[in-house]
Amino acid sequence: MLKKISPLEKMLAVAIAFTMTLLLIRVLRYHDHLYLFYIWNTFLGVLPLYFSRKLARLSGINLRSIIVLACWLVFFPNAPYMITDLFHFGEKTPVPLWYDLLIVSSAAWNGLLLGIISLMQVEQFLVRHLKGPWVKAIVVLSFVLCGYGVYIGRFLRFNSWDAVTNPEALLFTIAGHVLKPYNHLGAWAFSIGFGGMFGIIYYTLQQLHHHKKSVPPNEERFFIS
Repeated sequence: MLKKISPLEKMLAVAIAFTMTLLLIRVLRYHDHLYLFYIWNTFLGVLPLYFSRKLARLSGINLRSIIVLACWLVFFPNAPYMITDLFHFGEKTPVPLWYDLLIVSSAAWNGLLLGIISLMQVEQFLVRHLKGPWVKAIVVLSFVLCGYGVYIGRFLRFNSWDAVTNPEALLFTIAGHVLKPYNHLGAWAFSIGFGGMFGIIYYTLQQLHHHKKSVPPNEERFFIS
């Protein structure tokens, strides 16, 4: 099983384990359970990676791959949503402020990595079956949809499960935002802004990867050092 995990996914596992260890120490040392919600949020953040890995193993665009892709999209915002958990950061005596800073910042990084890696896997699948312009359009659209998903999750308190348990209220809210965007400028401003930020980070990490591959061996050793 471990052989099927990429080096990047292994580093992601290390990052998540680091945050979970900090949480465990916090509970044992200070008997404070404030940040235990990160366990559930991290689980939700792992789901898009789970679906993107399933998608990567499929061949061709068919009903099965479309269903898996739809499941990925529904859960995709759960990963970068963890960035907004920074709202909970603040001095919580007797826990040192620097300790909680390590928790919330590492958890935010985990959310970013989960979202970025899952989107990379989805993009790789799309590249195999669609033309370049379509792939780019879908990826950019996913940035905005991600931002919108984070908005309705953080500020309107919807979650991915509402697509099944409370679809009427969710669809009514989305319809209002889409049909009357001028009445919800804050929602779209956040969606575009957050999506833009995520997109910049996504493409920056992609360029770092391409840059490293393009560096000659002698210069690569200098780059790494």
